[in-house]
Order: sequence, then C-alpha cells, then structure tokens
Amino acid sequence: MKTDWESAVEDLAEHDGRYNKEAFFFVYRALDFTVKKMGLAEVELEKRHVTGRDLLTGISEYAFDQFGPLTQEVLSHWRVLQTRDFGEIVFALVEGSLMGKTERDSIEDFVNVYDFSEEFDWKKRRAAQQSAKKL
Repeated sequence: MKTDWESAVEDLAEHDGRYNKEAFFFVYRALDFTVKKMGLAEVELEKRHVTGRDLLTGISEYAFDQFGPLTQEVLSHWRVLQTRDFGEIVFALVEGSLMGKTERDSIEDFVNVYDFSEEFDWKKRRAAQQSAKKL
C-alpha cells in the first residue's frame, strides 16, 4: 500500500510528464545518501542544506552504487539526460511542496555541472577506483 507521500510524488511526476516517476524517487534517495555522506543526518532539518552541486555529486556516486555500468542507460530510460534534468526534478518537487529550498538555491545550480558521457563512463570510474585502492 502506498503512503500519502508516495502517492503525492507519483501524482507530481505524472502531472509533470517529463521524467519517469522513478527518477523522482531516485532523487529523494540520492538526497538521503548525500545528506548522510556529508554528515548532515543529525543536523536539524531547518539547518540541513545540500547545494545543487553537492546533490549532483551525491547523485553520481549513488547512481553508480545502484546501477553500476548501466547508470547512463537507466537515467536515459527515465529521460534524464543532463544535470539540469535533476534540477528540474528537484524544483518540481519544491513547487509541489515535497522538497525544500533556500533563497540562494536556483535551477542554474544544476546547469552543465558535468557531462553524462564522461561522468558515467563505467570503465573510467572503475579505473579511478582501482587506482585509489592502490594508494
């Protein structure tokens, strides 16, 4: 049985129509991942803030954790093709009162932060991980 929150996210995604509903849920999970990774989980909700760039970094890491070499294909299936698309999802959630923002936050924070073909290059990412393990 769906919670009210899940239904609200699904309704928003359906009304928005640009992205698969799973992309909206993924952004929430990636935000939770990012908050924990940044050590903000214990901070009061009102004082907890993740910038667009921080979230995009978390999204990249979380996506690889979840989808590995299929990351870019999954995002493409959801019609998420560039970093701005994540911003569009975030701001749709904000407009739907399902996520918060500060006055300093802007959709521009999500524009051209990284190129998907480079950021989600599995071979390059694996090579970097292997190099880091050797150090």
